[in-house]
Amino acid sequence: MADERPVLVLGSTGYVGGRLVPLLLERGHRVRAAGRSVDKIMARPWGNNPNVEAVQADMHDPASLSRAAVGCRAVFYLVHSMSSPSRDFAEQERDAAYNMVDAAAHAGLERIIYLGGLGEDHDDHPLSKHLRSRAEVGRILRLGPAKVTVLRAAQIIGSGSSSFELVRYLADRLPAMLTPKWVRTKTQPIAIRNVLGYLAGCLENDDTAGLTLDIGGPDILSYEELFALYAEVANLPKRRIFPTPFLSPRLSSFWVSLITPVPMTLVRSLIEGLRNEVICRDNTICDLVPQPLLSCREAIRRALEKTEHQKVETCLFDVGSACMPEWAGDTDPAYAGGARYAMGYKARLQGDPVDVWKTVARIGGEQGWYFGNPLWHLRGFFDRLLGGPGTLRGRPHGDVSPRVGDALDFWRVIVSDEGRRLLLLAEMRVPGEALLEFKLDTKWENAVDLSMTAKFLPKGLAGLAYWYAMYPFHVLLFSNMIENISRQAGTHIYDKPRRIRNG
Repeated sequence: MADERPVLVLGSTGYVGGRLVPLLLERGHRVRAAGRSVDKIMARPWGNNPNVEAVQADMHDPASLSRAAVGCRAVFYLVHSMSSPSRDFAEQERDAAYNMVDAAAHAGLERIIYLGGLGEDHDDHPLSKHLRSRAEVGRILRLGPAKVTVLRAAQIIGSGSSSFELVRYLADRLPAMLTPKWVRTKTQPIAIRNVLGYLAGCLENDDTAGLTLDIGGPDILSYEELFALYAEVANLPKRRIFPTPFLSPRLSSFWVSLITPVPMTLVRSLIEGLRNEVICRDNTICDLVPQPLLSCREAIRRALEKTEHQKVETCLFDVGSACMPEWAGDTDPAYAGGARYAMGYKARLQGDPVDVWKTVARIGGEQGWYFGNPLWHLRGFFDRLLGGPGTLRGRPHGDVSPRVGDALDFWRVIVSDEGRRLLLLAEMRVPGEALLEFKLDTKWENAVDLSMTAKFLPKGLAGLAYWYAMYPFHVLLFSNMIENISRQAGTHIYDKPRRIRNG
């Protein structure tokens, strides 16, 4: 008789987890998808599947993690902290792993399937910090009673993966590159399709329980060869690479983060890992979970096709909190948590509210921000200098309305209420927390009130200085943005946008 207990997926809205859930459903498994925001889970294409249960869980909140695990038979551990702005991501990963051990013991989980990283730790070639942390997490998970399967992978090649996006942006934009000498280190990439096949296959084969298994594709090549292969598949002229011993990982990560949308913290971790050879030392997985392995060439080709046709199911930018900040709620007095500031504009538009919403929902990315695009891009450039995401991330789904949890330039969508409200949380580097809200009030026939409001919780004097420095730009941008949104939507604006008093 089939086991009807659900499988817990931690990191269900991340790059790998967001693709694993629909595969598990396709294979007949019940899934409990966990994340910090249930709304973000429900906004995924599979979020309303009857065999999916969305639950709130935070890896650093043991109680919520234990509640999420109760009643499950196994868990996929697909979380990491490399994109965290915290410098001590290893400590965060360590804390999360210990919490998982306790939760698994409390819930009586039978199995943990963990996706870690390849690489051997030697005295003459020690592992980079993030690979060492990945290995440590696997050791910690084994401390509990659950049988742990550790899958060790090198670079994952697929549309939207951090490894693929790093190669794609660098090769697309730079005909020649100065790189660290480690660019000639050997690696064994694996296609995302094969990673998912191994994950699901391990769940379905109990013989994999308790094993550490290396997973990789059929090709072993250097990073230099990987760039050359990408350029060939993408029909680009040959890229020139000049390895140099004088280029440090810190300097490399700085200029790479200016050229690519990959977060600087993640770039630095990836570049530091270049010095470690990551090749499969054991191929036992091929017998336990047999499947056709895609060549690196084929994996790149498929990734490019999905990127070109905007059919990228998940991407590295999916990682991010879509939770409403406590200070932004309406339940606390205005002084709770510190002074909050707001300013906005509002106008009444005559026309179809549906057209207005569609116009608002297209904001960002190639569409731009309807006014002052050079200012938005300048703000994004300075954000990149400070290690923020900038505006290179663009929009993930073309003209489709943003989903909760989507990255939108240097914002994160935390509310997307069709036809009514779009609320964005700032992920750029600011001395405080910032929100940008678009609201549509449609209580009039063939008319809509459109408002645009910035809200800010400053941190210290720097936060106050930032708010007042940006104030004139808000005045300039907001009223003109509303007018241009009205024009793009084909509506008539009754009067010029007016200031909203009291936020």
